[in-house]
Amino acid sequence: MQLKEYIRMIQKRIWLISGIVLLVCAVVGVKNVYFTPQIYEATAKLIINQTPRPDRAGVVDYSVVQTNIALTNSYKQIMMSSAIMDQVVASFPDLKVTPSALTQKLRVNTAGDSQVMDLTIRDLSYTKAVKTVNAVAKVFKRQIPSIMKMDNVTILSEASLTEPAVPVNSNPAIQMLIAFSASLLLGIGLAFLLEVLDDTFKNEEDVEKELGLPTLSLITKMKKEDKRSDGSATTPKQVGEGQYAAINQ
Repeated sequence: MQLKEYIRMIQKRIWLISGIVLLVCAVVGVKNVYFTPQIYEATAKLIINQTPRPDRAGVVDYSVVQTNIALTNSYKQIMMSSAIMDQVVASFPDLKVTPSALTQKLRVNTAGDSQVMDLTIRDLSYTKAVKTVNAVAKVFKRQIPSIMKMDNVTILSEASLTEPAVPVNSNPAIQMLIAFSASLLLGIGLAFLLEVLDDTFKNEEDVEKELGLPTLSLITKMKKEDKRSDGSATTPKQVGEGQYAAINQ
């Protein structure tokens, strides 16, 4: 097929393509608005940093920094353990969450060789996510001295209720763009398929292309209005009826 034939084929089935695009975009839009629950995320930051000795105040001790970085992996495991989760649930019963559910919601990350730990909670309620992640941070800071026999955890920043609550699981603009692109490709593909499967002749060019011979005559399509204007069309006749009447006369 040449480019002109592709364009002609798309123009021929433009209503089919447009219908598929509109239908898919409408379904995706309704699903996003009415059937997709919005999930919110809140993050608190902790820093692992030992208090320097009085004689080393103001001096960065590289070995101490490396020790703190090494401790972050152990602290991540401690934070996800029942020793912390059970304390959070017991200390904050208003959260109405079980230790196992809290473990599934909590994510602890560190950026490379960093002493900073990011605590993240996702929930259907932004307010609950903020309260839960701050509760975990406070309990962890409180329990570390009794578990590790050192007090080297500081809450760098807590999640704030004043920040705008933005869902993290849905982006309507991107989803609609993806739905539009996918449905457009689907519509064009379906139009191509129908064109390939359609082996009927639509005009004289199709006949000439298939047979390789010029067209000598055409039988145009007759409309119902044209048949009514012709009186002969109102009285159906059998084949050969006209010749039989002429012989009797």
